[in-house]
Amino acid sequence: MRLAREGARVIAVGRDPGALAEIERRARARTIRADLTVAEEVDRCATEALAVFGRVDVLVNNAGAGWASPFAEMDPEDAERLIRLNVAAPVLLTRALLQPMLARRRGWIVNVASIAGHIGVRDEAVYSATKAALLSFGESLRSEVAGAGVGVTNVSPGVVRTPFFERRGRPYDRAFPRPIQAERVARAVVRGVRRGADEVFVPAWMRPVARFHGAWPALFRQLAPRFG
Repeated sequence: MRLAREGARVIAVGRDPGALAEIERRARARTIRADLTVAEEVDRCATEALAVFGRVDVLVNNAGAGWASPFAEMDPEDAERLIRLNVAAPVLLTRALLQPMLARRRGWIVNVASIAGHIGVRDEAVYSATKAALLSFGESLRSEVAGAGVGVTNVSPGVVRTPFFERRGRPYDRAFPRPIQAERVARAVVRGVRRGADEVFVPAWMRPVARFHGAWPALFRQLAPRFG
């Protein structure tokens, strides 16, 4: 909806027909119903998206799911589902849409990852790993397409107030950090594309947290249990 307000012609992808109908109404968007955990569905989604307007200028890889439990208790099928949705789907969708962007020398890829991909989160080992993979994919791809008219923005939100936490198997119960509204992330995504940002953290104070972990990982691990 934020992209629509900015003047973009939106193609929204999802599995929930009710949510898609709402987006159609509120954003005047075109919608594609697809399950991105299925490779064939990803291919179909890309083909249909290109057919709508003849091109895709901005791809926002935002589909994802979480899972909260000790890794030793995690069902292997749940782990595989997270990897398919959080890693394989954006990689395959990007591959399907990148070639036309390179041919036009114009396009942008946005990967919505997580602060968990930078620092790792207890009881979210697989989720954190998938988001780290998405960040690394974006970093590598950016270097490959540099100078070709295509940009890549990695977005790392903190805790966002959505049904994500209800669906991951455990509600969010920490006092800090406080959840932020999804609209705030949406604004940051649009701003990042407009400015050609390589990376965006929402809220911005998450950036030094990620940098602290990268510079002093041992100290970070000592402090993390104390400060959350």
